Amino acid sequence: MTNIYHDKDADLKVLKGETIAIIGYGNQGRSQALNMRDSGLKVIVGNISDSSLERAKADGFEAYSIKEATEKATIIFLLLPDEVQPKVYEAEIKPAMKKGKALVFAHGYNLHYGFLKPQADIDVLLLAPRMVGKFVRELYEKGTGAPVFFCAHQDASGKAMKRVLALAKGIGATRVGAMEVNVGDETELDHFSEHWIAPMISRILILGYEVLTEMGYDKDAVLMETYMSGELGEVSSSLAKDGLMVQLPFHSRTSQFGQLLYADRVMPEDAKELIRELVMEIKLGTFAKEWQLEQILGYPVFNKLMEQAKAHPINAAEADLKKRVKVVID
Repeated sequence: MTNIYHDKDADLKVLKGETIAIIGYGNQGRSQALNMRDSGLKVIVGNISDSSLERAKADGFEAYSIKEATEKATIIFLLLPDEVQPKVYEAEIKPAMKKGKALVFAHGYNLHYGFLKPQADIDVLLLAPRMVGKFVRELYEKGTGAPVFFCAHQDASGKAMKRVLALAKGIGATRVGAMEVNVGDETELDHFSEHWIAPMISRILILGYEVLTEMGYDKDAVLMETYMSGELGEVSSSLAKDGLMVQLPFHSRTSQFGQLLYADRVMPEDAKELIRELVMEIKLGTFAKEWQLEQILGYPVFNKLMEQAKAHPINAAEADLKKRVKVVID
């Protein structure tokens, strides 16, 4: 069985005398920094000179350049976007990564595909919340936490496992469960969610909107029924809290029968072949190579796809409906 750790398995005293630098004060960086500080850990921030650096100062953190923060810290959280991590690491972080320090990643992308190769005399840790940054903070403030994938990827100090478990406790993850998962599995599973589940949901909603409005249904009613009421979000929350099949009785029997009857029709068994194809592209690094090339060329495909997404009529329809209906989801 997968190893899952809780508060009793982690000791914050392991981090006594350590200084933690959060490199990149974005959504994840801010939430994790605040959580660790509230847990009694010493945290500083390293960032380029922009609004994020000013926000860190306003939040009461000692804030420095990336190089300075790395020099002052013993544990460095690299929470910059994947595409800039290797360059920033080589130029500003690596020179200050002395023997015995620890480098922490929130996603294994650059490690797994070899775009960033830390030296052998430091601890390399993975601490990857399975939640967007905003909720990492909000859940902590409510006395709970966001679960994480974690591992001691490289143990140079002999205490990497204790260090990463203590950090998991610091951000609140061991309150609910820290799951030990290697860097490769974390990276590939994360990409699977991004390449299969997320695009499938958005594509289903867009195609449904297009067909239903073409058939004469009112666009406001279509949006409200399919996702803008917030019901879809509540059902998603119930899937996590109760279970995929356990939550079915929360719906009417008519709804249950419709869901079960049409499941194989809308997603036939042969869809597994597409899933396998997507997973192999992830495992073999096909996507990673394509993404690297996209960056080198200046994001031509990405920009085109984003322009197309923003130009879709569903955006204007959403904006119009939101002016007249306020949906509040906790």
